[in-house]
Amino acid sequence: MLNKIKELATTLAPRLIEIRRHIHSHPELSGQEHQTAAYVAGVLSSCGLHVREAVGKTGIVGELKGSTNNNQWLAIRTDMDGLPIKECTNLDFASRNTGVMHACGHDIHTTVGLGTAMVLSELGELLPGDVRFLFQPAEEISQGANWMIKDGVLENVEAILGVHVYPSILAGSVGIRHGALTAAADDLELTIIGESGHGARPHEATDAIWISSQIITNLQQAISRTHNPLRPVVLTIGKISGGRAPNVIADQVKMSGTVRSLHPDTHKTLPAWIENIVANICNSYGAKYELNYRQGVPSVQNNPVLTQLVESVALEAWGSDRVIVLPEPSLGAEDFSMYLQKVPGMMFRLGVGYKDKYNYPLHHPQFEVDESSIVTCVVVLAYAAYKYWHNHTKVTTTDS
Repeated sequence: MLNKIKELATTLAPRLIEIRRHIHSHPELSGQEHQTAAYVAGVLSSCGLHVREAVGKTGIVGELKGSTNNNQWLAIRTDMDGLPIKECTNLDFASRNTGVMHACGHDIHTTVGLGTAMVLSELGELLPGDVRFLFQPAEEISQGANWMIKDGVLENVEAILGVHVYPSILAGSVGIRHGALTAAADDLELTIIGESGHGARPHEATDAIWISSQIITNLQQAISRTHNPLRPVVLTIGKISGGRAPNVIADQVKMSGTVRSLHPDTHKTLPAWIENIVANICNSYGAKYELNYRQGVPSVQNNPVLTQLVESVALEAWGSDRVIVLPEPSLGAEDFSMYLQKVPGMMFRLGVGYKDKYNYPLHHPQFEVDESSIVTCVVVLAYAAYKYWHNHTKVTTTDS
């Protein structure tokens, strides 16, 4: 079966590159993926899949029935949205939508989702189970997964697989991460409210700028002293504003930032931990505060059984020299984690780096990918879907 899947994927390669370049040329922002969705729906329909449109606002679901009739599904999720970045690649198929770019590889993700559907649809009765393809909008704003879930895409889903491009490893390689793959990502907005006064008489005022500096310093120091160093936390205040004049003590400072963590238990404690430090400092110096802490998407925690499945499939398909076990997680975020709150799942990395030139990072205006990676990923996803059903043992969220 592996040879048949490889043969189908290789035959499809020119068509898949054509699809990828079309999608790359026409990127759309989160929640606005109307043309991309219509294009995806058309390709899926041409392969004989049952297609549902406008799922999760602008998402698409394609369903492929296998030889069983147990009404249980393996889901494969890919995302479709671009970023508000002006492309600077000078590619012949560069973005035609000024100020919007597929700088995170979602054009590759969409293409490999379509390619996997095309390959599996050719197997006919040889496909031993049902596969549901989720083409998700709005990953970049961490909203699309929730939209899709609310529209019922996980109904009767046993497990879910996902992929994300990774320019740090060469095209043709597959990156496997056991355990945590990405971080939980939270946002905070904090306003410190003091009392204004003359810069020459600080004792008559409550200096919001100075108090803010104490809060920032104490938060950073407290991370290293009060949190388990084996469960890292990264807190970044990326924006701060306050004050009106050089000789006037500021009565208000606003700051905002991001908080990243890997361990689910740590993630739960962060809002109260941060507020406790802020409250104690403000109380000590007579200030007030307003804290808006928004817990975002949790960490992607790969299911061990599914991780073993994808790793074994990649090794069988491409050999040990092209399968890389990633030693560290990323502190970036992925709303694929929202599906994992409902069903077991696994996300792997797809190497897209060039061997002979500099590889720009994700979200860079000169980000490019080696398109030979497309076939690599289609084979892994298609063969993993086949093996999941062929050796079917239902995976649970507690499997370890």
